[in-house]
Amino acid sequence: MTSPVRVTVAQVEVSGDHGANRAVVADVVREAARVGAQLVVLPEYASGYDPRGVGAEHAEPVDGPFVTHLRSLAREHGLTVVAGTTLPGEAGDGARGVNAVVAVAASGDLAGVYRKVHLYDAFGTRESDRLEPGPVDAPPLVVPVGDLRFGVMTCYDLRFPESARRLVDAGAQVLLVPAAWVAGPLKADHWTTLLRARAIENTAVVVGVGMAGKGVTGRSLLVGPDGVVGLELGERAEVRTVDLDPAPLAAAREANPSLANRRYAVVPR
Repeated sequence: MTSPVRVTVAQVEVSGDHGANRAVVADVVREAARVGAQLVVLPEYASGYDPRGVGAEHAEPVDGPFVTHLRSLAREHGLTVVAGTTLPGEAGDGARGVNAVVAVAASGDLAGVYRKVHLYDAFGTRESDRLEPGPVDAPPLVVPVGDLRFGVMTCYDLRFPESARRLVDAGAQVLLVPAAWVAGPLKADHWTTLLRARAIENTAVVVGVGMAGKGVTGRSLLVGPDGVVGLELGERAEVRTVDLDPAPLAAAREANPSLANRRYAVVPR
């Protein structure tokens, strides 16, 4: 027998004030604990954001204030936290940062770090001017919570189906996509369409957690393995909690064994 996993989707506004952002995160985690959540998912860049672009000026090390704060909250409230942040660049010269997502276990231990592979060099924006890409050969970040396994990617990765498939190959049943999805013509439509596509093609649950606020779309979405939308938020800040049941997911994969039927594997370029 399997049990549902309770997940809090935290579509919050993020500013350039790191201390204020940590206070927002604390409020969210306390509320998630109050309603019995086992997992909290926050957006990309949850530690600090500037709609004009984020770089090394917002970077904090893994043992810095933001991740230390997440670890303390996770330990205090006994739940897992997944959140976007900015880390210092690997070059160590302070020129560029690293767009990352950290996963903190309910014990307070760091469960893993995903460094964004696909930088947002599109639609007139060049994220690579300010950030370094993560290594393509890093192990996929898949985090167990209860009776489900959650794979982690972020924002622009959503446009590359091999990112999601690599996580599924590593055992992910649910795909988490923290994002600060930039607003613009058709961008909200792309966001929802791509989240649904990743769910259908991987017979997986997909949870896209958008950032609210200026220049971003919000519109967090939870999609089932059949492509049916189970939760959709608007553009404003909002926190919602849902239960993910492993049984319907397993039934969907049995009825539609497309993962078993495929003939090609994902190979890093």
